[in-house]
Amino acid sequence: MRRSKAISAMSLVAASALVLTACGGGGNSDGQSADVESMAEGKAQKGDVFTLADVEEMDPVTVAIDDKFTAYNNDTADANSSYNNYVLTAVLGGPTLLDGNNKPLINGDLMESVEVTSEDPYTVEWKIKDGAKWSDGEAWDCEDFYLAWLAHSGKVDGFNAASTTGYELIQQPKCEDEKTFTAEFSKPYIDYKGLFSAGAIMPAHVVEKETGVKDITAVTPDSPDAEKVAEFWAGGFKGFDEELMPGSGPYKIKSFDRNSGQVVLDKNPEWIGAKGGPREVTVRTIPDTQAMATALENGEVDVAASTQPDTTSADKMKSLESQGVVYGSAPQLTYEHLDLNFKRIFSDEAARKAFFAVVDRQDIVDKLVKGVQPDAEPHNSIAFFQGEEGYEDHYGDKSGQGAEEAEKILQEGGWKKGSDGIYAKNGQRFSIEISHNDNERRKQTVELIQSAASKAGIEVKDDQDPNFLAGRVDKGDYDVALFGWSSEPYKSTQKDIYITGGGQNWQGLSDPEVDKAYEAAGNTPDEDEARKHYQEADEALSQTYATLPIFATPSMWGFRNIDRVYMQSYNGALWNVGEWEPAE
Repeated sequence: MRRSKAISAMSLVAASALVLTACGGGGNSDGQSADVESMAEGKAQKGDVFTLADVEEMDPVTVAIDDKFTAYNNDTADANSSYNNYVLTAVLGGPTLLDGNNKPLINGDLMESVEVTSEDPYTVEWKIKDGAKWSDGEAWDCEDFYLAWLAHSGKVDGFNAASTTGYELIQQPKCEDEKTFTAEFSKPYIDYKGLFSAGAIMPAHVVEKETGVKDITAVTPDSPDAEKVAEFWAGGFKGFDEELMPGSGPYKIKSFDRNSGQVVLDKNPEWIGAKGGPREVTVRTIPDTQAMATALENGEVDVAASTQPDTTSADKMKSLESQGVVYGSAPQLTYEHLDLNFKRIFSDEAARKAFFAVVDRQDIVDKLVKGVQPDAEPHNSIAFFQGEEGYEDHYGDKSGQGAEEAEKILQEGGWKKGSDGIYAKNGQRFSIEISHNDNERRKQTVELIQSAASKAGIEVKDDQDPNFLAGRVDKGDYDVALFGWSSEPYKSTQKDIYITGGGQNWQGLSDPEVDKAYEAAGNTPDEDEARKHYQEADEALSQTYATLPIFATPSMWGFRNIDRVYMQSYNGALWNVGEWEPAE
């Protein structure tokens, strides 16, 4: 999962600027049974501020998602997952949030303001509302922001934060008072509103209690206490312990079953915003999207929300309209891709180019995606989405060239075909595994690649592991990783994935042109200039043959007996669960 934390005019701030074409929109082409686009905004949303609407409390609901919730602290590199985010969006508050149109908004339930107070030195102030509390009664205040900065700053070993982008520029963070956090940056950072987003802010009072540190704001990167704070932040919030893991959003975690991944949420009794929405929310894991659709049909779940839809399950969910099910599909800021590991066989450039050549992305899209989104096409950029200013095709001429071209590339690169029909070089057969989580569409993707690769003397094996995204991918334990990056509508932390030594650069990529372009993009306050450098990074990345984007993934969801549900691209269906009401 890619957790970009930046905001600017370059960002995608409305559905009209979004990246896919006609996956949503209420028309007949995608089978939507209601005008779901109208559900993309909060009921009380006004201008650039979001507050939960004041509605009546309703009966408990059950929501199905594709994969397991695993960790309360989703900002460690070894836990970072969209599926944690889908739960935590209702549990952990932040100063900003995104609506269904990916529009960044100030969280008016918790914040008075977020604003730049000085251009030189560049200084930002976050002002918290009086009365904001964790569910255990402790204040949600400046200490929590300070801990979040310390954990993400990159200045202390041991935190293992998934991303440090933006935070590492903060030179002098300060609690002006309990409700006011200010940060002086080493240079202008136009993406400041993306910092401290939901899930980044852990309870400082819990860390203080568990580590014996009296005042977290007295802990600097050079303090003797920094190491034990880091150790607890990175390891103490695993799994679930109610005493250690309170909620700061409208809900808190009531229970969590690690084996099944099932999470039960109930109301945060200290929440100062509106009190409505479901009394209790159960989040179930159903990896098989067809089984998810069947569970909705049978009344086992009230909302089926999938980021990994397939044609069969989409058709099934659309067919339930007569039973009162509302079906929706919308563009996501998510793309499916193949990451090649430079620490293994793909340190060889010819191997990378030949692998790209045998992957027929058009065939994958035609067979596995068009049933959900009829106008889907291969995705051809890393830095930009289709329809966004700056998007250019860098991969159309690098993949799907066929077996003959792949063999030519291998032969020119010193590979020789063995008696078994598989190419080899320096005693190493071109035999690889494509690793992915327990997902039927990804399994089918591998099958299509296997068929094409075998014709070129490349052996591909399917490594399906339900725990791949929760323990292996971040360790670089793969030949090829098949998964999706899910973005907020920002770009800044892309660099953590692709620059040399980046926190999420699990494939071992190191390229000076990529590093230079991302560094230049982050060093300018000018949005047009930044876009130009992101385009340079995009081009340089394509020349490394490190990552092959396949398609931008549409979401799919269905719901019944609830007035309006919209699956937010980054935060899932529960982003505004506190204002759900029974359908009339």
